[in-house]
Parts: sequence; structure tokens; C-alpha cells
Amino acid sequence: IIPRLTVFRSNKEIYASVINDENNETICSASSLTKTFKNKGNKIAQSEEVGKNIAKLALSKGVKECCFDRNGYLYHGRVKSLAESARKEGLKF
Repeated sequence: IIPRLTVFRSNKEIYASVINDENNETICSASSLTKTFKNKGNKIAQSEEVGKNIAKLALSKGVKECCFDRNGYLYHGRVKSLAESARKEGLKF
């Protein structure tokens, strides 16, 4: 079973986690609320930054491939920008 990259978005913030369902554990997570988060621009730019961060974290933990769980949100706007920036950083899904 490959891990899944799940996305949650609220009105202000966006969160992404890589989850291993076999062991019921979160491998890594990133959000626009972390202290190291730099981009305070519009929501699309924040989503791109979170996508880059989650891809870097996942690759550092040894996860090269995962499936994308958009959590019922349309593949549009913030969810799409997060996914595309994670792909650009080298995460495959």
C-alpha cells in the first residue's frame, strides 16, 4: 500500500499530510500555520508553498510516490496549485 497525500482547506489556511494507512501513522505534514512558513501572499501562493514543503518533507522521509486524496474538494484553485507544486518538487502521484 502506498501512502496518501491528503489535503484539508479551511477559509484561511491549507493543510497537507502524507499518511501511511497500513500503520495508521502520519509520515509528515505541512500547513500554512507553521512557524517556518514564509509566504503570506494570497491563498493560491500559500497553497503552492505548502505543496513545495510537503514534497520536500516526504522526499526526505523516503516517500517518492503517493496517491492524492483531495478530501472531496474539487481539483481546482488551491487544491490544484498544491498538487502541481508538489509534483514540480518531485513527488509522484
